[in-house]
Amino acid sequence: MTPIRVMIVDDHEIVREGLRMLFRDEPDVEVVAEARSGEEALEVASTYKPDVVLMDLVMPEGGGVEATRRIRAVLPQTQVLVLTSFAGDDQVQEALRAGAIGYMLKDVSRHELVRALRSVRDGRPALHPEAQRHLLRGVAPEGGSGGAAELTTREREVLRLLARGRSNRAIAAELFLSEGTIKGYVSVILSKLQVEDRTQAALWAVKNGLVSTEQL
Repeated sequence: MTPIRVMIVDDHEIVREGLRMLFRDEPDVEVVAEARSGEEALEVASTYKPDVVLMDLVMPEGGGVEATRRIRAVLPQTQVLVLTSFAGDDQVQEALRAGAIGYMLKDVSRHELVRALRSVRDGRPALHPEAQRHLLRGVAPEGGSGGAAELTTREREVLRLLARGRSNRAIAAELFLSEGTIKGYVSVILSKLQVEDRTQAALWAVKNGLVSTEQL
């Protein structure tokens, strides 16, 4: 398998060093470049053309949002995964509007971060549950029920919990079902709603009034 070529953008050296060490034991992740600011990020990315830029948001000399916008404009094949300590409504939505395909917080485990890198490298979104909640708060319900009538009562329960950022394990515990059963329900829900991933299913749930933004 060809390693994911990653560029780390963060103004704190200890964070960059920690990420380098974290990825050292991952055979499918290769750190090819680093940058200390948003301004430097564009120049370095243009030189190394990484598969994924791991982007902090708050930095000197140009923040991560503007750096994301400029990198995506020049290097459309390079995906941007935000890795930050902050997940306010405005920050999440601005980063995604700028072209980031993923948004993770720095409290994630190595396994979660590597999984997110693999997802965004393949063009699939990766959102921390907290970032997903902030994103969904900005979505206005459309008032329709769409395919909700085709969902069973249990599937609607699973979808509501999924939209609130619960993992399969957490949903299983809350509904007193096995994790494998919940995984099966999620697959059926995605198929019925004709969406590709959990984030799109959650957006559908909010837009169609199955979950209110106050519940997120």
